[in-house]
Amino acid sequence: MPYYNMKQWLDSLYGIKEKKPLPILSFPCVSLLDVTVRELIMNSELQAKGMKMIADSVDAAASVSFMDLSIEAECFGAEVVVSDDEVPTIKECILHDIAEAEALQIPAIGSGRTGIYVDAISRATKLIADRPVFAGMIGPFSLAARLLDVSDIMIYCYDEPDMVHTVLKKATTFLIDYAKAYKTVGANGLIVAEPVAGLLSPALEEEFSSPYVKQIVDAVQDDNFLVIYHNCGDKIPNMLSSILSTGCAAYHFGNAVDIQRDIIPNVPKKTIIMGNIDPVGTLCMGTEKQVKDKIFKLMEKCAVYPNFVLSSGCDIPPNTPWQNVKAFFDASKEFYKK
Repeated sequence: MPYYNMKQWLDSLYGIKEKKPLPILSFPCVSLLDVTVRELIMNSELQAKGMKMIADSVDAAASVSFMDLSIEAECFGAEVVVSDDEVPTIKECILHDIAEAEALQIPAIGSGRTGIYVDAISRATKLIADRPVFAGMIGPFSLAARLLDVSDIMIYCYDEPDMVHTVLKKATTFLIDYAKAYKTVGANGLIVAEPVAGLLSPALEEEFSSPYVKQIVDAVQDDNFLVIYHNCGDKIPNMLSSILSTGCAAYHFGNAVDIQRDIIPNVPKKTIIMGNIDPVGTLCMGTEKQVKDKIFKLMEKCAVYPNFVLSSGCDIPPNTPWQNVKAFFDASKEFYKK
């Protein structure tokens, strides 16, 4: 049956001793569908079918949408680089000064590929009824960085802070509308990916990222719709209190941090923390044995904590061998049997 009370679902993650993993697993469905990434990102029916095939193949705690962090910048006018076997990327920035930032128009939801991705979630929620369905989108600072250039925005935070805030306000308005569109079509929640904020100093993150993420959370999160925060940066431990101030329902961190040492002891005991098997070095490039060994090692350290949920450290690449995906879930079950 569909999950309508997501707060209860979240509480159950804390209470269950043998937790189902929740990796960011979507793009590897290309091998199940026998399609290219290029075909997948342009077709909502294929996306929903892919999510359903994954849900039928693995026993995950939830179904997650595609972490395509080019969609939102494309709507603002950025050019996207698309290939057959890799996740799309942004070619170059579109904003260079305060005048261009002030003139930037907020696009309507449905422009670019947002309509495709919203429709995909609408379809997926009708196909997948045994677990929650999470949509995905980029975070506000990470979107602003794609519009202003990832390297340049770090300098602008010091030299042109008003320009950065101007772009962030427009980005956040757009992202709130995008999140509401997902909520309207039946998504049970949203994963907000804010990786570029992980490159900031704690003080800059507190000024330029968390307050804007919080605006999104305040606008859409309730008992029936949860926001999960994702950041795969290595500076997370130094900005953890600011990240927690966003009020997200759960937090997902990458393999650049030691979750057991630096994260779990420093969050409220009932705050769900997800992570953090290396999606590239282990899941995509490793052997089945290496996948299982890494999971056993992580679980031995973290499974004792009732708020820990096994996951990938970030989005699992499209070309990840399906036998490694299977090994990920098999290792989780084998650990609990021990």
